Amino acid sequence: MRWGSAYRSQDTKDLEVRDTREAEKILSIISERGKNKKPLYRIYHLLYNPLLYLVAYAKLYANKGAMTKGITEETVDGMSIKKINDIIAKLRSETYRWTSVRRTYIKKKNGKQRPLGLPTWSDKMLQEVIRMILDAYYDCQFSDLSHGFRTKRGCKTALEALTDHTSWRSVKWFIEGDVADCFNSFDHQILLNILSEDIADKRFIRLIANFIRSGYMENWKYNKTLSGCPQGGVLSPLLSNVYLNKLDQYVEKQLLPKYCYGKERARNTQYQTISRQREKYKRYKDWQKVKELEKTMQKLPSQDSFDPNFRRLFYQRYADDWILGFSGNKREAQDIKTELSNYLQTELKLRLSEEKTLITHAKTDCARYLGYDLHVLHDNTKHDSRGRRCINSGIGLRVPKDKMVAKMRKYKKKNKPAHRAELLCLSDFDIVSKYQSELRGFVQYYSHAYNAHQMHAVKRVMEISLAKTLACKHKTTVNKIFKKHKVTAETRDGAYRVLEVHVERKDKRALVAQFGGFRIAFDRRADVVDEPRQIYHTRSQLIDRLLRNVCELCGAEVRGVEMHHVNKLKDLSRNGRRHKPLWMRRMIAMRRKTLAVCLECHVAIHAGKYDGDVCVH
Repeated sequence: MRWGSAYRSQDTKDLEVRDTREAEKILSIISERGKNKKPLYRIYHLLYNPLLYLVAYAKLYANKGAMTKGITEETVDGMSIKKINDIIAKLRSETYRWTSVRRTYIKKKNGKQRPLGLPTWSDKMLQEVIRMILDAYYDCQFSDLSHGFRTKRGCKTALEALTDHTSWRSVKWFIEGDVADCFNSFDHQILLNILSEDIADKRFIRLIANFIRSGYMENWKYNKTLSGCPQGGVLSPLLSNVYLNKLDQYVEKQLLPKYCYGKERARNTQYQTISRQREKYKRYKDWQKVKELEKTMQKLPSQDSFDPNFRRLFYQRYADDWILGFSGNKREAQDIKTELSNYLQTELKLRLSEEKTLITHAKTDCARYLGYDLHVLHDNTKHDSRGRRCINSGIGLRVPKDKMVAKMRKYKKKNKPAHRAELLCLSDFDIVSKYQSELRGFVQYYSHAYNAHQMHAVKRVMEISLAKTLACKHKTTVNKIFKKHKVTAETRDGAYRVLEVHVERKDKRALVAQFGGFRIAFDRRADVVDEPRQIYHTRSQLIDRLLRNVCELCGAEVRGVEMHHVNKLKDLSRNGRRHKPLWMRRMIAMRRKTLAVCLECHVAIHAGKYDGDVCVH
């Protein structure tokens, strides 16, 4: 069955790609194909559609890495239709060659370094096109227990699933796991075999194979890639999900049925005996005795916690981190860990990290997952409206103490809040805004923890550090800073005492930056949407400007324009120039980091010679 003929049936559409075909329709049809678990044929032809590259460009251009160089000087700056056509022409003749990524290293929390591969802009764009195609096909087939690098899924959805009252109840053991050096350990042949199960297109598979084997440059020396995907690439997270989806299927089809049996736990005989006695004294109307028996019952489990005929196993994965919750004994938990380790080694050729793969008792200790501490809640004094114990056996999320200590350490010196010398060159508005964004990001992430109120200690340290930074900048005291900037602000959550800075502007409303002004407490409200993505919106103003073929500086109509990019708009407005050239003033007025220009104007901008005259074409 071929791409052109297979989709001419009554219940499908012809996907033989033409330049006039809308990209969202293509991705929607691929998604339907994935939902029905039907294979894909001749999808290499989809890479000839320039609309997909325009969609990829619109998604990537605003990323910080868009202006980051790989092993060449190519970045998003200078993007044009010609560049897209050049990529398509090379793909048609199968002469496209992936460039090696530039390897750099970033620090990990344990002091080690993580390798990061930086591809060129053309490779990023082609990777994004491939990612959109594969994501439309595979995302609907991935397990619901996987949350990392998924559409409308993430840390919040994973944490919501853990604390859901309909699951993860009565867990006794946490089996927390981590694949050692995951991205760099994928076996290339296994990954290609997994893709070949669903994609019957040898040219497409060969393109993926060339991508994962393209190698990397380190210290200007080429190194072959014998395993893994380049971490830092656009396509790598999706390929990791495709690879580890085999682990999800193994757990769902093999481990969960094996270790989940029994309809419910047997009743606790001691609890049942006391319950019958309570009913007897109720008939005698001996309320004092009834009250004593009820207090005794509140200290006992209503079910047999050691019932050998009842077992439950729960599973969840985020990227290469996974966690299992098991209701059973420790020996069986160790067996589960061994079975998982054996499967990873024999079938996927992956190795578990021994220092991160732990078996933790759920009631007496905490497991670490997604930066939270997990443990089983137990409090016999917490009751619902019907007088029943309501939190026992549920999963509780805590802000780890070491996370708060590490956060506060950034704003301390000699164990006291201190000013930040690196921020003294910024304006007061920028300093307050930076502190506010750092605090808000930390608080919002840990808002699902029931001890979120303890983050007030972090806020207080940051507040004093902010005041000391402003005091150091203006050569004054902290008390004077608090008297000048501390005000009461009315918000939707109530009135808060905040540090506030105003920037007056002529004929405009003043800019206001505040530190604080929001609630730091446990938040039960879910802020995620669980509906699967059905519509692929592709049109944007950026694409329209690129296709218009009109220079936004000189107004000339040319065959193809190039997009001039800058990292940040504030780099233009605060670059120290009194007289700014027209192209700067135009970008500031448009409030855009991009400008569609002709080749002559673009060359003049980079040469520093653009004076605002109309270019001659």
